[in-house]
Amino acid sequence: MPAIGDFPQWVTLALLFATSWLAATVSGVAGFGGALLLLPVLTNLVGVKAAVPILTIAQLWGNASRVWFGRTEIRWRPVLYFIATAIPFSIVGGMLFVDLPKQAIMASIGILLIVIVALRRLKVTRFGFGEKGLLIGGALTGFLSGLAGSAGPLGAAFFLGLDLPALAYIASEAVTALAMHVTKTIVYQRYALIGVQELAYGLLLGVGMIAGSWTGKQIAVKLPKAKFIALVEVLLVLSALQLIFFAS
Repeated sequence: MPAIGDFPQWVTLALLFATSWLAATVSGVAGFGGALLLLPVLTNLVGVKAAVPILTIAQLWGNASRVWFGRTEIRWRPVLYFIATAIPFSIVGGMLFVDLPKQAIMASIGILLIVIVALRRLKVTRFGFGEKGLLIGGALTGFLSGLAGSAGPLGAAFFLGLDLPALAYIASEAVTALAMHVTKTIVYQRYALIGVQELAYGLLLGVGMIAGSWTGKQIAVKLPKAKFIALVEVLLVLSALQLIFFAS
């Protein structure tokens, strides 16, 4: 496996593995956020065009492991509502990936997330449209995920409105993310965006993500519900600020 950028091979591998473990730990606790930690690191190492396909492969592992660790808590009906629109719209977004400005899209997602959290805190709305409202959430999240590489916080915000227990929320959201990442991998492969190097680095990150998903689960099951919700909302705001800052 060749080195990337200006780093020696062993430094690159260690950095990627450690970052993927940390990212998956965050995702294992909050149900999202891992991609936003990994994307800047990958972009600096390989550039945006290679970073998004590598990130997609890595997240296949991360989300699959969260699904497995929380498999008994999955809420299948809201999951099916969400992926009914997320999958077709992620195909559309993935096909447009090479053409539209990613920076404006990511900044827009960040602004929307801050608005959602502010409305929840001000009790203007719970931002919960019920299970059928996930049809809208799936369409928005799928399209933006295919287009910008990740829109996990947006999907998490919709699932947060269902007021699920922590493990059910994490595992159910992971099923929807897994479905979108499988779809995007197929689309990216179709447009020759995934080569041998992208696959190799994606698999390396995936191993770190499995370990991080286990770590995150151990933390999530011990958090009181009120603290869990507050933590997710804080991470939503931090994710939003990172999206806006990274897009500038």
